[in-house]
Amino acid sequence: MTIFLTASAAALAITVLLLGGLLLARRSRGSERLEGMVHDLAAALERAERESRRAHMLGELALSLELDDVVARTLEAARLLPGVDAARVHIATGSGEVVAADGLTAEDEPAPALSATPDEPKVVRLSLAHDGETTTGDAAGVLREGLVVPLTNGEDHVGHLGAYSRAAGGLEHARADLEELAQRAAPILDNARRFREARQLADLDALTGLHNQRFFHETLAREVARARRYKRSLALIVLDLDDFKLINDRIGHLAGDSVLAETAERVRGAVRTADIACRVGGDEFAVILPESTLLEADQLYERISSAVSSQPVGQGGLIRLSAGVTELRPDDDALALFRRADEALYRAKRAGKATVVAVAALPPEDVERLSDSAPG
Repeated sequence: MTIFLTASAAALAITVLLLGGLLLARRSRGSERLEGMVHDLAAALERAERESRRAHMLGELALSLELDDVVARTLEAARLLPGVDAARVHIATGSGEVVAADGLTAEDEPAPALSATPDEPKVVRLSLAHDGETTTGDAAGVLREGLVVPLTNGEDHVGHLGAYSRAAGGLEHARADLEELAQRAAPILDNARRFREARQLADLDALTGLHNQRFFHETLAREVARARRYKRSLALIVLDLDDFKLINDRIGHLAGDSVLAETAERVRGAVRTADIACRVGGDEFAVILPESTLLEADQLYERISSAVSSQPVGQGGLIRLSAGVTELRPDDDALALFRRADEALYRAKRAGKATVVAVAALPPEDVERLSDSAPG
């Protein structure tokens, strides 16, 4: 049976032992020895509690396949090692790198060793730049030591794990424990990384590389719920290529797919970082605009239309877009918001194509066509 010593129980035990030790010390000529024993016992209890918490964290590492959860638990377990004041994890992914830290301050970031990827575990002396001057760990509160160990799963390099101390010699006894943590965490981090990459691939449209229809509807529902909860604005653009069936008939479906792919690339280049561009049908696209108004959505449509129509798209020639634009109303759910934008798109088509129809957060009959034709 395993017994976990809680912080309150440890504190109570330490208090009782301290009081008892002090009383005994007054009655004994060996008071210094007794006080030393009480101090050693208190330290032992604290170490036992930390070990108990760390063992608990290690046991929870594999409870989730979410990469963020596993990284957070790995950092927490590292922070519980003796002498460790801060920890950082770098995970290499197919789309870049995931970096997370616990205990590091903004002043710690310039340290070059924090982002190093060593081939072998090593303890390094860190130097930090402060206001144009460089310190080497002599100033109070700065990092003095860093221990960086690789995260490997068999032959696969997953990333690396760093532990840092603000005390000289603070990591003297942490190396073996940090290496053990890295060995246990690396396979779990690797599985979580692969799960995230697989899920990201499942969220992408194979032809265009934009988010797919399923991701669009899930994300729109989530963004609508968030906007309503926090009383934020939210806008939506639904657009498609004018006369794309005629283009397909003229150049064939294979070449038509190339036109769609290049159009999607131009859409991706025109949207902002926070915008979520998706392919929701054959030649129909949608862009979710969190924290955005109807006017901002109309302006984004103009940029997208200009990017697509400014020059020929492959064998398809000059491509023009029609769009429906709307914004969230207080009583909207995701389906109502999408249907209103989609209906606005069809109104734009009936109005002569290469047109945007915007529906404000007003009664449905208050519809204004913001532009008669797209640029280019």
